[in-house]
Amino acid sequence: MNRLARRALHTCKVPADLSAVTYRDAAGERPDLVGVSRETTDAIWQSAEALYRTGVHPGLQLSLRHRGEQVLHRALGHATGNGPNDSEGVLKSAMTTDTPICYFSASKAVTALLIHMLAEQGLVNLTDPVAYYCPEFAQGGKRTITVHQVLSHRGGIPAIPRDTPIDVLWQRDEIWRLLCEAKPVEVDGAKVAYHAITGGFVLQRVLEKVTGRSIEEFLDEHLRQPMGMKWFTYGIAAEHLHQLASNYATGPTPRFPVSWIVNRALGSDIHTVEKVTNDPRFQEAVIPAGNLVGTAEEMGRFYQMMLNGGVWNGKRICSEMTVRRAIQQFGSLQIDRTMMIPMRFSAGLMLGGNPVGLWGPQSRDAFGHIGLINKLCW
Repeated sequence: MNRLARRALHTCKVPADLSAVTYRDAAGERPDLVGVSRETTDAIWQSAEALYRTGVHPGLQLSLRHRGEQVLHRALGHATGNGPNDSEGVLKSAMTTDTPICYFSASKAVTALLIHMLAEQGLVNLTDPVAYYCPEFAQGGKRTITVHQVLSHRGGIPAIPRDTPIDVLWQRDEIWRLLCEAKPVEVDGAKVAYHAITGGFVLQRVLEKVTGRSIEEFLDEHLRQPMGMKWFTYGIAAEHLHQLASNYATGPTPRFPVSWIVNRALGSDIHTVEKVTNDPRFQEAVIPAGNLVGTAEEMGRFYQMMLNGGVWNGKRICSEMTVRRAIQQFGSLQIDRTMMIPMRFSAGLMLGGNPVGLWGPQSRDAFGHIGLINKLCW
């Protein structure tokens, strides 16, 4: 793609020879153990390369598991330095399979499972009102909104007030004050309206109230350490900021009605979101609905544990019933009032559908979560 076309389409530079920007964890790929042929993995990877050649994704990680074994574990492109507006001379860093990235809203699935684990431990009842644990949340008519409603995007507080300064996102007491004072758009849980950021802060407060510990500590003890994760933290430590992949708004600037939907879902335009998410204050903060950091392989490990009924490498992480409750559909297929598309949710995850759904054709049993458009984890 020539420079003029790239500028018009707002895309990244793609080399003719992709081998120079390809990283493969050969030892981590074991397709032969589960009967997957080389032709199959080659075909899948060629599709990934075709996606990368569009120039829309500066970097790409792919971790694919089949029957419990990882059959593909590769990366393409750059973690930093090859955005649409980056100059030719800027320093580029390669995307590898170990490069930490921000999962954005794909974080919600992990946070949700932590809450389901609290229920397993008898520390919360998901049908209890949030105000039972955090009385200050009852303000503005929210006294009956339950933990389960918040998990399933039916909590009635899908967005923070429009005039809220963006830096409130990393001021935990201020964001909590705003959410407590907020008036819900509904309280009966009848309508789905995606809670892009708000729900995570509410769930965090409940968790920290009943455990007496931070959500970071709870995640570390119950998921990150038992599953041997290197990253998998809310935000990233200052000393590792230089390793974190940068975020780029690529492709043509969204126009109405897409721009309107983006603003409703994210609370701002896509270029402001790009700026904010590259701000070290966002990257180091704890935003349970939107800034868990890790790799494709680590998130794949998380979902493999769920597929295993709560077991990873022979170690019990949570009960099988906890997994079932986390992925059980709640309510019917509905038009989401935030994203304006039909969605099926469980208490914390995005579900597939038949004959076609979010995760492809005949995907009714599939579960996962998307993060800021191109983080696809299921």
